Amino acid sequence: MKTKPIIAAASAIALAATLAACSSDGGSSASPSGSAGQPEGNGGGDAACTNTIPKPDLPVVTMWAWYPNMQLVIDNFNEQHDDVQVCWTNVGQGGDEYDKFQTAIAAGTGAPDVIMLEADRIPTFQIQEALVDISGLGVEDVRANYSEGAWEDMTIRGGVYGVPVDGGPLAMIYREDIFDEYGITPPTTWDEYAEAARTVRDAGGPLFGDFAANVSALNMALQIQKGAEPFTYDPDSPETIGIALNDQASKDVLEYWAGLAEEGLVGTQDQFTPEYISGMVNGDYATYISAAWAPGYLTGAGVGEGADEGTFKVAPLPQWDPANPVEVNWGGSAFSVTSQASDPELAAKVALGVYADEASLTDGWTNQVIFPLNNNALDDPAFEDLEVEFFAGQQANKEVYIPAAQAYSGFTYAPFGQFYYDAMTEQVANMLAGDITGSEAADRIQETVVQYAEEQGFTVQ
Repeated sequence: MKTKPIIAAASAIALAATLAACSSDGGSSASPSGSAGQPEGNGGGDAACTNTIPKPDLPVVTMWAWYPNMQLVIDNFNEQHDDVQVCWTNVGQGGDEYDKFQTAIAAGTGAPDVIMLEADRIPTFQIQEALVDISGLGVEDVRANYSEGAWEDMTIRGGVYGVPVDGGPLAMIYREDIFDEYGITPPTTWDEYAEAARTVRDAGGPLFGDFAANVSALNMALQIQKGAEPFTYDPDSPETIGIALNDQASKDVLEYWAGLAEEGLVGTQDQFTPEYISGMVNGDYATYISAAWAPGYLTGAGVGEGADEGTFKVAPLPQWDPANPVEVNWGGSAFSVTSQASDPELAAKVALGVYADEASLTDGWTNQVIFPLNNNALDDPAFEDLEVEFFAGQQANKEVYIPAAQAYSGFTYAPFGQFYYDAMTEQVANMLAGDITGSEAADRIQETVVQYAEEQGFTVQ
């Protein structure tokens, strides 16, 4: 089976939107020596590590990760363990790290024992046999710490290829001042969303939201919420994949947003740009459909300060069928054990245990680094009852994000996710330009991705 070309596309620069969920600390660090055991050239010391190893006589597991507070997380783990130590380096975030990992896979050496991966990138590396199935290496001991949806994102053909850390349950952030001015209550369905948008427009108000071409992972999630199932696998046939990107649900969602854009109810500005952030600050949009990590991203970008301080609130994501609600996710990362680890069992112990202690999790959510998926954090009254400053003291976790995270049932991601995202970006841009309809966009995406999958040696169902 031909799999190498898949990675050339999949390891391209990651979407800016996805990376916002797990932004880098921007620091530089020395490259790790590679395979498991003691870091090369330091006899188990810390010469090849960003962190200082406090117990250098213990076995060492190498790790790549880019969470902003990773230094603290690693220090916490090392201090708490007398059987293993972690040598951590940040080799870059997202696409930069993936490129280095792909180089190590091709060379057969140079990969760390444990690597941080965004959930939607795990299949890309699993299909190359670059990751270890850890289902028999301690997963059952911690399974209850995470929702079934979180584990589903880690699972491929029955194997578990990552340990969930953070996620991005979707919700609707909105400007309370705009809603109050135009007499709008938070819409609970997408039909209500469209009607509220018309009410605001007809009264001379701002755009109700934004539907962008450059956030394909979000757009995929919105299609899944409607009932789409983009990719399916046969556990007994690894070379077979089901691809359904132009089913009625996918077409319905694209037609819905194309219609709102054509009516002038929502904008089509690329997100994660200075122009879009300026629009958020200036009240050009009444709502922002985004993930649980968005408050941290927006705060870091200067939103919610000055004139727009205290104007934002959050409500559950509107539903297509309120009698059968579907919660979806955008973003999130995990720790995976690589196939180059010389001691997979010890590496799995690290993957399962790092960023899982109370001190690290608390630091992560209090500093808006992550939205945790660990139930020990989600059930913590301090987290649950937190009055979120960005939302003017609203208990957003209790009211919106925790229920959404716990109800999320998981996605099946493609082993060529970046190619799929790029194809969607191109065709959604064509749709928003008025060159094609939403249904035509879905048909073009299907044709492009199926052709690519077959070129990689897959049998497409």
